[in-house]
Amino acid sequence: MKWLQFILSHSIFISLCAVALCWQTNLLLQLPDDPFLFGFIFCSTLCSYNLYWLLSKFFFRTGNISLWGFIRREFIQFMVFASAAAGTLYFYIYNSLEPVIVLPAVILTLLYALPLIPSGINRFTKKLGVLKTILLAFTWTYVTVWIPIRFSETVMPEAGWFILTRRFGFMLMLCIIFDSRDIAIDKIRGLRSLATELTPRTLRWLIFIIFIILFGTNFTFPYFGMGIRPVMALQVSTVALLLVYFLSTKKQGYFFYYFFVDGLMLFSALVTYIAGK
Repeated sequence: MKWLQFILSHSIFISLCAVALCWQTNLLLQLPDDPFLFGFIFCSTLCSYNLYWLLSKFFFRTGNISLWGFIRREFIQFMVFASAAAGTLYFYIYNSLEPVIVLPAVILTLLYALPLIPSGINRFTKKLGVLKTILLAFTWTYVTVWIPIRFSETVMPEAGWFILTRRFGFMLMLCIIFDSRDIAIDKIRGLRSLATELTPRTLRWLIFIIFIILFGTNFTFPYFGMGIRPVMALQVSTVALLLVYFLSTKKQGYFFYYFFVDGLMLFSALVTYIAGK
């Protein structure tokens, strides 16, 4: 199980999930697959997540460990980060991505990591708890839907917006599940999220409202030029996410969150693929 622990703890699995969501976008909108785009999304996700965890470990470290000592202790994660950064640069150079498309994703990622830095400059960002959760959901939506759509000139605007709203709602529910798990440690570190700002009852109602909106508006698919089979796949994924939310309200371990909860993204893509067969 050590290999699985390595894959999960170094964000390799969640990077694969990001590629799966991009692939799902292509399936839903009938876009051609681009291996270089998949490589860019995998490496950039791997790079950004490992950077976030390195910053988190460094600024919230205990003891008087030096920077060099920290680097030696987290050497493997530094190597994963460096390799991912090199891969991101490689796929960016050999891709047709324009800077104007990539720059918003970079800015969104930096904004999400900014509250980790203990300085007076970003003190205001620690208070924007609601935005932290929404920002992460929006970043995932931008990277896995908007960037692939920008590659095509044949996507119906209505279908594109339909998938954008589905993905944002799906990712927002997913982010709330993780925020709910991290309430205690976020409060200790002075970080805020939807889960720290809202009561458990209000948060539960928010989950139900998002689910109802997603589930109900999915039935409007004919107005957006979508077929019934891929939309039913989205419905299955939405219901699965709600069931996982109920499981998350009980005490769960590391593998539940980083394999099963994150794995819902991969599950959603696979269900879409099966529905299209």
